[in-house]
Order: sequence, then C-alpha cells, then structure tokens
Amino acid sequence: MRTNIVLDDNLVDEAFRLADDIRTKRELLDAALREFVNVRKARNLKELKGKIAFAEGYDHKAMRSAG
Repeated sequence: MRTNIVLDDNLVDEAFRLADDIRTKRELLDAALREFVNVRKARNLKELKGKIAFAEGYDHKAMRSAG
C-alpha cells in the first residue's frame, strides 16, 4: 500500500540508531509494523492465561514428544 505520512524526525533518527541492518525508511516502517503486530499478538496470548479450559485428560507433554 502506498501512502504519504509525516514522521517525527527525532524518532526516526533514534530508530535508525537502534536498527543495525535497516537502511531505508520503508524498511524501518516495515520492521516497526511487524514488531508492533508481534507484540500485540503476544500480549493477547498472555491475556488468555487462566481463561482456557482444556479437555479432561489432555496431556500437553505427550503432544510434545509425539512430534
């Protein structure tokens, strides 16, 4: 998707300093969006803790060794 946006120059400069292998703003934004999505997905998984009821007899350890 092509778009034009105004970015905070100081924030972009700091992000470039923290990103060793990123050379363009496009790469920087792509990496930032990917990280944002991954963090949100992980947070959503953490919110499920204690809310999932597993089937009686479910053995997660047996599932690990089956693969």
